[in-house]
Amino acid sequence: MYINRKISKVLKRNLKSFSSVGLIGARQTGKSTLLKNILGNEYKYISFDDLLIRERVLNDPALFMTEIKGKTILDEIQYVPQLLSYLKIEIDNNKTKYGKYILTGSQQFSMMKGISETLAGRIALMNLYPMSYSELISNDHFFKETKSTESFFNYACLNGLYPELCSNKKIDSRTWFSSYIQTYLERDIKSIYNIGDLRTFGQFLRILASRCAQLINLSDISKEIGVTVSTVKRWISILEASQIIYTLNPYFENFGKRMIKSPKIYWLDTGLVCYLTGIYNKEHLQFGLLSGALFENIIVAETLKHINNNNLFNEIYFLRTSNGLEIDILIRSADKIFPFEIKITKTPKINMVNSIELIKKHFPKMNIQKARLICMVDNGFPLTNDADVINLKEYLELLKEILH
Repeated sequence: MYINRKISKVLKRNLKSFSSVGLIGARQTGKSTLLKNILGNEYKYISFDDLLIRERVLNDPALFMTEIKGKTILDEIQYVPQLLSYLKIEIDNNKTKYGKYILTGSQQFSMMKGISETLAGRIALMNLYPMSYSELISNDHFFKETKSTESFFNYACLNGLYPELCSNKKIDSRTWFSSYIQTYLERDIKSIYNIGDLRTFGQFLRILASRCAQLINLSDISKEIGVTVSTVKRWISILEASQIIYTLNPYFENFGKRMIKSPKIYWLDTGLVCYLTGIYNKEHLQFGLLSGALFENIIVAETLKHINNNNLFNEIYFLRTSNGLEIDILIRSADKIFPFEIKITKTPKINMVNSIELIKKHFPKMNIQKARLICMVDNGFPLTNDADVINLKEYLELLKEILH
């Protein structure tokens, strides 16, 4: 079953104003499925995963270009980087033909390098992440069990949000993630990035998963797995470029040494975190050591997906002072800053927003708006005169109001 993707509207809009569109995402985020479902009748599909087609392009890219007559999807373009310069020539010679080419790729490093050198200004680049809460609940007949914050948290963490896992409930998620990791390691990491010892890199993945929603401490990780700090830094960059993880930067503008400046690590799919850390049932998930971190990770990931799928340009941050005050999410919109705390609880308390109130008092020039506490309540309610409790669905509705 195909699940409609929120990014489809933005994709179609870009096809009307750019000669080409690049759709980038991790493996199995549904790039090809999305394009075939919404554009399959209009575009010819060519995949460079096919070794015979790939060989033809590598041997004679100019000849291959002459065979492309109409609108075309070029899947996994990073395997044939030689083709990009020929695409540039063809685009420049046919400037009025909008939306002729759609390029997809899974390895962002290699694809972005080629595009930045050849197609800059000629292509609209887009990211496709795993499924979002909004995408799941829009399919009422299939995802009734994910409607509450708690049920979605359980579903997203234990099953993962890659489209194949969401659309086919018969698939065992642990078996799927095992194959996914193996494919990622063998096809992307080993062959493209020359990562070295795959066992050590696998250990690194598990350690990083256990530290989701935490500050990145390069020295601690390097000591734990026995590699250099520069290697850890490079591996984190590879995971981020592959859209497996996201590093959230701290907000420290104009506040000097009082603010922590290390980023925090989040995963774009928490099902992968559960697989890597051995979480396989609801009890372990909800009452284990990672429960709070996973819930925070879910909220941050949903924020990123909402911004991405709606083609918004807002920046999100966290904030932590040197004396321990912290705000989980800060979203800047125009001249205002919207603060959010995240707690995995059904019984919110006033002290859970203390950090926001104290930071507002210490830094009055920040223009911080009303505090919101995101938790597992069925319905939101006022916590104080200047703080509200909200659930995930209410949070996403609020984002529609405050983001521009």
